[in-house]
Amino acid sequence: MSDLATGGSVFAVDERIVLPTASVGKILLLIEVSARLTERSVSDFAIIDRVDGDAVADSGLWRHLQAPAFPLGDLAALVGATSDNLATNALLRQIGLPAVRARSEKLGLARTALLDRVRDERGPDHAPQLSVGSTAELAWLFHALAHGHIVDEETSQRVLGWLSLNADLSLVAGSFGRDPLAHRGVEHNTWMVNKTGTDAGVRSEAGVLRGPRAGVSYAVSVHFEDTDLGRRLRVIDALRTFGLDLLEYVH
Repeated sequence: MSDLATGGSVFAVDERIVLPTASVGKILLLIEVSARLTERSVSDFAIIDRVDGDAVADSGLWRHLQAPAFPLGDLAALVGATSDNLATNALLRQIGLPAVRARSEKLGLARTALLDRVRDERGPDHAPQLSVGSTAELAWLFHALAHGHIVDEETSQRVLGWLSLNADLSLVAGSFGRDPLAHRGVEHNTWMVNKTGTDAGVRSEAGVLRGPRAGVSYAVSVHFEDTDLGRRLRVIDALRTFGLDLLEYVH
């Protein structure tokens, strides 16, 4: 993790190792969508239809709704709020994975990437993971977003706005004492934005936490053998302990 004011490293362990990050990589898609909105090469109100090829299970709300289409900006909000897999695939169909990769490279990310669309099953011809990343780059990414340095201030703030809707506070942010469904503002002198990634044997989170004493950008990823509930709960407990350390640092 790094201090928001100085940019200096506060704590780091194996921060350059590349690990699977599951849905955390969707941040890179949101950055490209936001950049295009800033450039006005796409419209916030451009309607994107749901097609059968986008359908996928697990996280998200759209697959449970009747609406056959949404504006592009609403799909980005769904990705930010519920890591919506269907909305992610629809946006990728519109934006294109090569454009997301090109933007990531332009930002200087060498160890962090969105590798593929969301799939129910990954075969030998598919990328083995949805996304990968190093905690050093992910912490830097949130540091840059918080300071308006990802493309520009408007683009950065739009991405943070979508991510501020995130309802998943089950990992690190579970120790921040915030309401999972309503935590966009300052409460008890703290403010936070985060993105989580969860898959079999993968728990990852990156974000920003500000308090009255300090602010930090952070990232943590764990790749483990998810063979039993006890092991999974120990990983989650370790992530929440890390969250308590973050809260103590800023508060």
